Amino acid sequence: MIEQRLIQGDALLELPNLASESFDLIIADPPYNLGKDYGNNRDMKGFDEYMDFSRNWLREAHRLLKPRGTIYVFMGFRFIAYLFRILERELGMFFNSWIVWHYTQGIGRTKGFSPRHDDILMFTKSREYDFNLDDVRVPQKYYRKRNNMRGANPGDVWEFSHVHYCNENRQNHPTQKPEGLIERMVLASSDIEGTILDPFSGSGTTLRVCQQLKRCCTGIELNPIYVKMSHERLSCEFTGFDSVDPRMKRVPLDLRNESVRQAYLNNHIRWFLDNHKDTVKEFEESVKEVYPKRDSNNDQLKLL
Repeated sequence: MIEQRLIQGDALLELPNLASESFDLIIADPPYNLGKDYGNNRDMKGFDEYMDFSRNWLREAHRLLKPRGTIYVFMGFRFIAYLFRILERELGMFFNSWIVWHYTQGIGRTKGFSPRHDDILMFTKSREYDFNLDDVRVPQKYYRKRNNMRGANPGDVWEFSHVHYCNENRQNHPTQKPEGLIERMVLASSDIEGTILDPFSGSGTTLRVCQQLKRCCTGIELNPIYVKMSHERLSCEFTGFDSVDPRMKRVPLDLRNESVRQAYLNNHIRWFLDNHKDTVKEFEESVKEVYPKRDSNNDQLKLL
């Protein structure tokens, strides 16, 4: 049974109540200790206190992961190196990727360079782990026979826009993450009916993504207002995730062979835009621009 379970409480108190090795994937977006106001608490701890907090929840996360499990940890630049050391040196986990989430808008600065990215650490519990590359490929820029028509590895620099305040899915939460960002992690590192944990659930993005991708998710959230917000979000009709990697709408060049081109186009939406129906029309228009002679007739463009 696919279930989205949300626990209201302190992660440090609730995590010990969960069974060991019960999760395929953990996606954690803990407070960065930058003084943000989360309504009923502010993440402003002393250095040693914050390090103790980090060690405690990471130890629990390690215990809760299945042997082939993966953890993704969001973190700001001030503490990410310390978390890397805890994961690798203290917990003996295996480093996989240091992912950069690049966004186009951020905090403006008049002295120094304005930040335009967050960092995400990807570690596995063992050397043998699950990773579904075909589920997270991105369209090739150019089509070549030696390339995989199914697409390319997305790499470790991910471009997703923030969930802007004009977006209908924007919640009243200071650090809401884009659904497309979480979608990639869930697809890559879990299977349908897999078990996912988000120990700092916030606005409920991981729960919402898992609900649509048919995974079981357990979230823990301290603020009762955010818990209520998440339940309301889970009850809303799904019309598509609120963000998408811009490359997903890319039409590969050099698809001159009509049969090869049509075979590719017939699969593109299913492969890359399955949860982003609002982008399909934009993709179709791009096809007409790139291949105007052969694909300008709507009857020829039969996309699944």
